[in-house]
Amino acid sequence: MKRTKIALTGLALLTAGVIALSGCSSSGGNQGDNGKTGGTSSSAIIKVNGSEPENPLIPTNTNEVGGGKILDSIFAGLAYYDGKGKLVNDMAESITVDDPSNVTIKIKKGEKFTNGQELTADSFIKAWQYGALFSNKQLNSSWFADIEGFDPAKDSQLTGLTKVDDYTFKVKLNSPVAADWAQRLGYSAYYPLPDVAFDDMKSFGEHPIGNGPYKLASDSAWQHDVQIDLVKNDGYTGSRQVKNGGLTIKFYTTQDAAYADLQAGNVDVIDAIPPSAFATFESDLGDRAVNQPAAIFQSFTMPGNLAHFTGEEGTLRKEAISMAINRDQITKTIFNGTRTPASDFTSPVISGWSDSIPGNEVLKYDPAKAKELWAQADAISKWSGTFQIAYNADGGHKEWVDAVSNSIKNALGIDASGKSYVDFATLRQDVNDRKIKTAFRTGWQADYPSQYNFLQPLYGTKASSNDSDYSNTEFDSLLAQGASASDPAAATADYAKAQEILFKDLPAIPLWYSNVTGGFAEGVKNVTFGWNSVPLYYEITKG
Repeated sequence: MKRTKIALTGLALLTAGVIALSGCSSSGGNQGDNGKTGGTSSSAIIKVNGSEPENPLIPTNTNEVGGGKILDSIFAGLAYYDGKGKLVNDMAESITVDDPSNVTIKIKKGEKFTNGQELTADSFIKAWQYGALFSNKQLNSSWFADIEGFDPAKDSQLTGLTKVDDYTFKVKLNSPVAADWAQRLGYSAYYPLPDVAFDDMKSFGEHPIGNGPYKLASDSAWQHDVQIDLVKNDGYTGSRQVKNGGLTIKFYTTQDAAYADLQAGNVDVIDAIPPSAFATFESDLGDRAVNQPAAIFQSFTMPGNLAHFTGEEGTLRKEAISMAINRDQITKTIFNGTRTPASDFTSPVISGWSDSIPGNEVLKYDPAKAKELWAQADAISKWSGTFQIAYNADGGHKEWVDAVSNSIKNALGIDASGKSYVDFATLRQDVNDRKIKTAFRTGWQADYPSQYNFLQPLYGTKASSNDSDYSNTEFDSLLAQGASASDPAAATADYAKAQEILFKDLPAIPLWYSNVTGGFAEGVKNVTFGWNSVPLYYEITKG
């Protein structure tokens, strides 16, 4: 982390498991060409899997993977993350950490949106002001919380944004977290917007105009619940130069359907293998199979006001539930080694990860201890009913939810089961509206490579993805302290102490870390899966 006035050139935080396959698989690869030689077509359309976005495609209101894949393709921010997680300047000429609370940003001159409008400092300032404004109810509003003037409870301007000239602006933060904050600038919440967006934001979200390596193929490119068609944006001058003609992102309701299409040659690259194929996909696809670590954490969460799961009783029950789950057995039998039992709340591919944080013994399978804790909770208030875990049926979750439920049932002697929602959007609607009355599956695919990103957005007070409404002032203080530390080792120590609190409170029950499992079709080349499990689409070729 940098404190002095030095231009930020990127912090490579990954220490292991870097996913730069370039066509390789877990068993070794051959540049993704299946042994064939010959040229490729720069005009080829690459077909990939995806999911229907939860909301219109507005950067400050998209915090799920389906919409994020599209936004990252059609927009270019100040910077982006390469396959190894390194921050690389994109639209920024420089990002300079002046001191722990101040950052200066210079924009490259001559960059344009696809409607011809020039990209300027205002393109970022106006977009960020919109995203932070309370009345706009943007899901990513908390990403602006560290900027001076942010108020989560009422409309207020980000007074910390100061335009210097058409291509330069300064950011004043309300706490000394500039080093970590600058590392976040590759995330989509910080993308710029053209002026036309503010005329009718809802309409813009249906027909977004970006400045990235791709653009929408036409006004009707987004066929809801079917696919979205993107083509190469020849006006993009950043480092993510497109080597194909475009993308067709097909929206699948099941992972089985996507895998069947891959086997039939109807899709070129997929980044999710269905549980039904975990045992066979590597032998089926050979050198075209992908099974590599990624920055993905899986859990399930209880609503903050769920009956029997608050106060002392709730603490006992959450510990009991956690210790009733046989993670080792489930990751072996259900996932065939494509998951690793969790030992913390982050990911092994992120710098600072540890498997020995005090309190993480609650993640060890101990049915006798679990039953003892459950009995202690019953002494406070007798349990009745069924413990349920809600999940979306279109995401390949039924098998593990059933296995976890059976493990809990067998260990505690209670009724436990899954509760199926038809799709991800429907589940998230109930979660976002705080209408859900059961535990529900949760997970995190990192936005930028930092432990802070696994902790603050999910468990920070009033954070954007804090689905349980968890709040602990000591935890918040440790996160802030870690984010402001000039020494990475000191930051890691603060984050470890913060996780000790999480292990006591258990706002979520950690389950396992996910590998990215995927594959690509014959004739497809230059396939690189990034640190966060998403393919680098612009590098893919075929022909």
